[in-house]
Amino acid sequence: MPAGRAATSQDERQVAITNPDKVLFPETGFTKGDVVAYYRAIAPIILPHIADRPITLIRYPDGVEKEFFYAKRCPPSHPTWMPTLRVPTESDRPLDYCIVNEEAALAYVANLAGIELHVMLYRRHAITTPTLVVFDLDPGEGMSLVDCCAIGLELRQILKQLGLECFPKSSGKKGLHLYIPLNTPGITFEDTKSFAHAMAELMEEQFPDRVTSLMRKTLRKGKIFIDWSQNDDHKTTVAPYSLRAQAHPMVSMPLTWREVSTAAKSGEASGLLFDAPTALKRVKKRGDLFAEVLTLEQSLPKLGAD
Repeated sequence: MPAGRAATSQDERQVAITNPDKVLFPETGFTKGDVVAYYRAIAPIILPHIADRPITLIRYPDGVEKEFFYAKRCPPSHPTWMPTLRVPTESDRPLDYCIVNEEAALAYVANLAGIELHVMLYRRHAITTPTLVVFDLDPGEGMSLVDCCAIGLELRQILKQLGLECFPKSSGKKGLHLYIPLNTPGITFEDTKSFAHAMAELMEEQFPDRVTSLMRKTLRKGKIFIDWSQNDDHKTTVAPYSLRAQAHPMVSMPLTWREVSTAAKSGEASGLLFDAPTALKRVKKRGDLFAEVLTLEQSLPKLGAD
């Protein structure tokens, strides 16, 4: 991608693209220009999932093999047309987060070498109302993405019994994420976090040899850690279709349950892993497999109720 400017097709927003030939993924030669080009190409699909959500960038200015940092505060030099949201913090010092609602804004954060995009579970007009419950299935030592798939299928069955639909995506690394769309007014983070914790503990109870709900890494060997703690008002989760800072430019990719089941049965999870070029081909062919996450309205059951 040559040095120059990126503009949306809907307006005259322009963003300077600097050092586009700088290699950010040394093993593959994937450049900053390639990162910008990927995010511009995936913009129609990813933007509905990140729009109006405070965004944290994981920036790799010298590439994925060098130092990185979490960028929560929107740079003071951000474009004047790019909205921000002032978010309270645990330290009582609010932060102004970037809000990425259009292709030019996506190009802007990509040009910052913001390889990974992590977003809050709420939208800016209702900061106390999560729109999702998220489970992060993380394999401990000796476990793999295949094992995450097997546990994900079991968790899906429990949620089905509670009348809840959930949707899987690869983390883009070694884990699996499950999203329960809510999109329902009145739900609080206390509701979602307590529900997620209860589900993780129930899974641990039913599969004690394969699952842990505890965060201590010493307890994760040979088990899948179901991270329920992401369901908090100050925490973020990697966005669907975000790049991940791996040796190859992998993508956190929505999956079908058939694909998850096939991987669990076959013991082979390579079909669940997508780099940027294959992700774009998949989206062109299959569209947004997470589209229903944006619209499906569900309410959490009252656990323990008669």
